[in-house]
Amino acid sequence: MSAFVAVLQRELRLALRRPGQLVNPLVFFAVVLVLFPLGLDPGAELLQRIAPGVMWVAALLAMLLSQETLFQGDFDDGSLEQMALQPQPLWWLALAKVLAHWLLTGLPLVLVSPLGAGAFFVPASAVPVLMLALLLGTAILSLLGGVGAALTVGLHRGGVLIAILIVPLLVPTMLLGTRAIEQAMIGLSPEGVLLWLAALLAFLACVTPFAIGAALRIHLD
Repeated sequence: MSAFVAVLQRELRLALRRPGQLVNPLVFFAVVLVLFPLGLDPGAELLQRIAPGVMWVAALLAMLLSQETLFQGDFDDGSLEQMALQPQPLWWLALAKVLAHWLLTGLPLVLVSPLGAGAFFVPASAVPVLMLALLLGTAILSLLGGVGAALTVGLHRGGVLIAILIVPLLVPTMLLGTRAIEQAMIGLSPEGVLLWLAALLAFLACVTPFAIGAALRIHLD
């Protein structure tokens, strides 16, 4: 556990030294949600109808901006090899990096999402469901993005390849997240859909760390 916490603290400290990389996904998310209604200038009813899909696509693209650098810096400076030599399994330490990525990218998106909901006239009663769905969904994005980043580490300009690899896998998450928000907006209970989203997160949290560790070891060997 101490090595896990050490890696997590190191990632958080490094992120604070590079505020630009920390803010970029958040700014991208906010700009898309603000400019989209201004660019189309549709009515409130249409904005409400498209809000769930637009917010999920904006969150996905914002998080993809930072996925390429998840393991690339450690691979380039040799830190990844040092992590592989530690007594703790590589997948365990890689999971700490994925958790740091979610804390620095996904969680801020969840916190600013009520502002975006206001731009799309999302009812206040649906905002908690929106935040909970994004909370679960962004964690899934970080886990699957970690797999994509591990598979493409060492490849220059691997961001496009990461998108090609993981976007098809994110379709169920986006459908469930969008459905939960839509049900909350029309007054139906989103509990069942959110439970499916939580179950998907639990499954991926058990499986993806091993896939990330195996992919990283292939590149190191």
